[in-house]
Amino acid sequence: MLARLQNSIAVVALVLALLLVALMLLGSTARPAGAQDGPQPPPVPPITTPTAPVPTTAVPDAPPAPDATGPVVTIAPVTGPGSAGDGASGDGSINIDIGTPGNGPSQSVLLIVGLAVLSLAPSLVLMLSSFTRIVIVLSLTRNALGLQGIPPNQVLVGLALFLSLFVMGPTLNEVNEQALQPYLDGAITQEVAYDRASAPMHAFMLGQTRSSELDLMIGASGAERPDNPDDIPMSTLIPAFLLSELKTAFIMGFVIFIPFLVIDIVVASVLMSLGMMMLPPVFVSLPFKLLLFVMVGGWSLIVQTLLASF
Repeated sequence: MLARLQNSIAVVALVLALLLVALMLLGSTARPAGAQDGPQPPPVPPITTPTAPVPTTAVPDAPPAPDATGPVVTIAPVTGPGSAGDGASGDGSINIDIGTPGNGPSQSVLLIVGLAVLSLAPSLVLMLSSFTRIVIVLSLTRNALGLQGIPPNQVLVGLALFLSLFVMGPTLNEVNEQALQPYLDGAITQEVAYDRASAPMHAFMLGQTRSSELDLMIGASGAERPDNPDDIPMSTLIPAFLLSELKTAFIMGFVIFIPFLVIDIVVASVLMSLGMMMLPPVFVSLPFKLLLFVMVGGWSLIVQTLLASF
């Protein structure tokens, strides 16, 4: 008991000694560095020398107001005295032309139009061209063969895209010659360019639209059927064209499914007669369907049928 008490007293004394040493160290560090006892000499005032002002070049006058052909932005930074002897221009101005001279549209307008066209390009390809019918028929052909991922979606979409460009080639050339190039040359306005560009597309879609779908959309809009088909607005013609394309694509897909369905039925009947009920018929029918499709030139025949349908 006495030994424990002595040990406790020793520990307490050690802790107190450590605290005393810490307080002494804090007191010595609180004193600012470099402080000395006794009076200090007065501070010596700094010696200042006069400096000559730095000459600056005058900012040039403001440029003239931009005209309608293209605005001009002028930046005139202040240059130092040594800039004139370095071979640089005396005024230091930078002219940035963001327009195009002449009567054509400005580059800013062309940039905005280009970004708008790029953002709407997927929708325009789907709604205003033959892409919808072609990609649906190709997808139904792959399903009729019993192949889920062969050919891949990228291959089918790429083939449908290039076939659409082939089908729409005459129409796109007419739009380019009558609307786009004259507008870029500044010969026509935007309104005239839109009217000229919509006329060939209107004629193409109207030629591929069934009368039943067209009557449906005209009746849904609540407007009277115009006497001239060219007077049908685009807001009515585009959905009618899409409905007609879906119907045509599914009809073609049904015709494509028939021979492959016959092969599946024949193979299933043979397997049932042989007692092979546990063997899936698709495993046996798939090689025969591929053989038949290759022998008749299936892809070429389908592409020829698609092109002839337009």
